[in-house]
Amino acid sequence: MFIRQLNYVVALAREQHFGRAAAACNVSQPALSGAIRSIEEELGVVIVQRGRRFEGFTADGERVLAWARRVLADCEGLRQDARAGGNDPVGVLRMGAIPAALPLVPRLTQDCLRRHPRLKHEVYTLSAAEILRKIADFELDIGLSYLDDDRLGAFQTLPVFRERYVLVAADEAMFEGAASMSWSEAASLPLCLFTTNMQCRRGMDAAFAAAGVKAVPQVETDSMTVLYAHVRQAGLYGILPHSVLCLAEGAEQLRWRPMSPQLQRDIGLVVLAQQPHAPVLDAALRSFRDLDLQGWVDGLLGAAPQPTS
Repeated sequence: MFIRQLNYVVALAREQHFGRAAAACNVSQPALSGAIRSIEEELGVVIVQRGRRFEGFTADGERVLAWARRVLADCEGLRQDARAGGNDPVGVLRMGAIPAALPLVPRLTQDCLRRHPRLKHEVYTLSAAEILRKIADFELDIGLSYLDDDRLGAFQTLPVFRERYVLVAADEAMFEGAASMSWSEAASLPLCLFTTNMQCRRGMDAAFAAAGVKAVPQVETDSMTVLYAHVRQAGLYGILPHSVLCLAEGAEQLRWRPMSPQLQRDIGLVVLAQQPHAPVLDAALRSFRDLDLQGWVDGLLGAAPQPTS
């Protein structure tokens, strides 16, 4: 069995199509199919359900796929270790981040690149569920997500930030002199909120419910950019994590009020609970542990345009 054959198995799982998997691996479709059949013969199991087209993996195939992903991840760790010079790792760190945490990502990557200039970063915007699945499947190295998640038992976590929620608007006059905003008051406003499949929205809905109200937003979106644009251009209010205000544009163009009672959620880094880590991930974690994201964001928030009573 060769490493390239395991690559074929993983590519087929990713592409769900023999032809596309072969193209992704730069081989012919017969070569890919033959390599997978040779694995089946060597192991004495059927890996792929075959019909006129790819129909998925068998139960044995799913186990082979899990091992293939693990072996390939270990091989990549070996390559990184061989290329590293002292504390100078070489490779790509693949990170998934929930949309609400995206404003924090540049601070993480900036510090890591300063310490390890030969590192490269790939950042993907994903839901919390997708992040955990891709980490478990070795498609991501690390995630930035909420830590109040029942699915984190198989993962190692590192808290980095506690977010607070604020009501945002484009014009100071829209707050009518209020120093803060209750959840019941916010529910009566024309709102643009995140969609209900997003974890941060579920936290907001719980806060509305605790206040005895239900928010019916005029616009819902899974995009921070779309929400920001509707607040800026359509005269709607939004409820966002206060980390958004660390963006220079947000601090300059959005006006905000704290939500009362305060809704807080912990955000942290998530990796597989296994040792040793690949050199690239290990170096990144050392860098991330030294960052004071909370102090940085809270300091910027204090320097942002303050609400007037």
